[in-house]
Amino acid sequence: MFVITLTYEKPTEEIDALLAAHRAFLREQYDNGVFLMSGRMVPRTGGIIIATADSRADIEAILELDPFQQAGAASYQITEFVPTMTADILATFRQH
Repeated sequence: MFVITLTYEKPTEEIDALLAAHRAFLREQYDNGVFLMSGRMVPRTGGIIIATADSRADIEAILELDPFQQAGAASYQITEFVPTMTADILATFRQH
């Protein structure tokens, strides 16, 4: 499991211009079963994505497709973790 932290590197106007393309990228990853949850930070300095994938390399390759990444509009921090406890609704993601 991965927590991806996006930090905006461009002014809000440039982020907003890329937002529709970024959301299309997000939707594609939801449809592929990779992204589980995402949203903007408060205050709006970036965003968070919760994802599942076989490897960090897979996540890195997917993030290369993000229009924010391609435009240099965001930087990414990837944190991998093993979920050993979850809410019941997320039990399928638990690992022992």
